[in-house]
Amino acid sequence: MTTTLPARLLRLLSLLQSRREWSGGELAHRLEVTGRTVRRDIDRLRELGYPVESTTGTAGGYRLASGKNLPPLLLDDDEAVAVAAGLLTAASGSVTGIEESSIRALAKLEQVLPTRLRGRVGALAGATVPVVVRDGPQVDAGTLALVGAACRDHEVLSFDYEKRGGAAESRRVEPHSLVAVRGLWYLIAFDRDREDWRTFRVDRLIRPLATGRRFEPRALPAESPAAHIRRSIIDAPYRYSAQITVQAPAETVREHLHPLLPDRVAPIDEHSCTVRLGEDALPAITRRVLDLAVLDADFTIDAPDDLRDHLRSRLGRLLAVLAR
Repeated sequence: MTTTLPARLLRLLSLLQSRREWSGGELAHRLEVTGRTVRRDIDRLRELGYPVESTTGTAGGYRLASGKNLPPLLLDDDEAVAVAAGLLTAASGSVTGIEESSIRALAKLEQVLPTRLRGRVGALAGATVPVVVRDGPQVDAGTLALVGAACRDHEVLSFDYEKRGGAAESRRVEPHSLVAVRGLWYLIAFDRDREDWRTFRVDRLIRPLATGRRFEPRALPAESPAAHIRRSIIDAPYRYSAQITVQAPAETVREHLHPLLPDRVAPIDEHSCTVRLGEDALPAITRRVLDLAVLDADFTIDAPDDLRDHLRSRLGRLLAVLAR
């Protein structure tokens, strides 16, 4: 049976889905009604099966709780298309076990889409070809969901973190944001023990646990999570690093090395630029240098001797193969 909700109930449900908890006064102000009307509308939502809980406090409040079944979500046109696009590209391989679930979710979404949106989503589906990438580390979907919820709810997160050398150490952080970069998921968080901001690879989190302890969010020391993660990755100490001067415009090099972070390519003038490379494994940084070798431009490399020796060895093998 399909139930059509009045506009005010739809607005109320949308508010409850947008934030973890609302006071009755806040809802009344947003909906421009009395507190009594809010209580009556809440009761109506409960009758329809939405698990709306009352919360304790000075003024009392409401939140949309987890129920036995997933309640319907309210999406505007742009949000619906954005969700469809995300499901279409979810087979990238960065989250384990998500491909089949994404296909099922997309099928359900298409069934309930209004006619005006089916054409847009259908065109998007017809033009989208996901490329499955499985050679990088994958993140467990449950871990991603747990960390994302802790970011949303401002809940202290504890976990053991596997460092680059393989050793693990205990961390207790105030999670801020999740950011996906080049197939990797990163958590931006304030580390309580170190009294500073840190960036963590989510695939290296061991036994993450939401502690139930809330915190007051701190201001991120950057204009956005994306800007913060770019700076963190670029400034991070890598085992192998190199600076390459390329006789080609910076924009040309950025396009050629995509998806290398743009900030790692800096123009010298209109016709040349520098590229900063950093990796923890020799094969990874070697691939980047060989990518530049394909570009029709001269370049010079400023790198440690071990990296230069490795490059000579790989290029020697390539020349030997070509000679045969």
